[in-house]
Amino acid sequence: MITLSPDDARIHWTRHDNGVVELQLARPDKMNALDPAMFDALIDAGERLKAEGEARAVVISGQGKAFCAGLDMQSFARMAGGGPGGSEVLGQGATGVDLTTRTHGISNVAQHVAMVWREVPVPVIAAVHGVAFGGGLQVALGADIRLIAPGTRMSVMEIKWGLVPDMGGMVLMRELVRADLVRELTYSGRIVEAEEAVRIGLATRLAEDPLSEALKLAAEIAGRSPDAIRGGKRLLNASTSLDAAGLLLRESVEQKALIGSPNQVEAIQANLHKRPPAFR
Repeated sequence: MITLSPDDARIHWTRHDNGVVELQLARPDKMNALDPAMFDALIDAGERLKAEGEARAVVISGQGKAFCAGLDMQSFARMAGGGPGGSEVLGQGATGVDLTTRTHGISNVAQHVAMVWREVPVPVIAAVHGVAFGGGLQVALGADIRLIAPGTRMSVMEIKWGLVPDMGGMVLMRELVRADLVRELTYSGRIVEAEEAVRIGLATRLAEDPLSEALKLAAEIAGRSPDAIRGGKRLLNASTSLDAAGLLLRESVEQKALIGSPNQVEAIQANLHKRPPAFR
């Protein structure tokens, strides 16, 4: 494996030989809280992974005691006076940013921090421990899969600060959690323990060592046909916006492109001959 990032980077990259890319939020002294530099690093990582073709699966985790404690408290302190300094929450370091301006497709900067992981063309797995509060929860929700350690706590915490979830949380929660529970969590900001998080859909499953389990799962995914994996993610992303007719047609389009392709033929040959596949 090759670690690419300097020690002082907000995100540490590790590229494993099997095609798995490991991203670690690297601000452990602040429980990986989101400051402008972390916003920029997350967006940069997502955009780089969107543009390249080498990755087969991505794992996101947090160094230290937590996955991500949410927005940096100093940003809230700047917002307390109601002045424009709170725009630094968007990771741009400038004042006067209009939240309604779409900077990344359908999203603004803050929303793209979470939504970009749905745009990454390969599966993204979040290994969550400690806490995932507010913006940290929304980053985790942007992943395809969330493995969560026992004792982890999650919260839609924005109401504590007089705010609503605004990093894609409403879009992401509505496909995972029952509507009345989304409303309760949004209105109350209550902390959800790990077992309940799995039960209601905020997390996928419990894992004693979520990072180890996430890397194992990512390796399994990386061993599958990359064409089929990417096609599957495109279909799953489309499933939230297309009607039945549109999604059935999209299934057929993806499958037509796969049947008889080199990697699909290799999958058949490997299974017939009981050998590991060698996908391109």
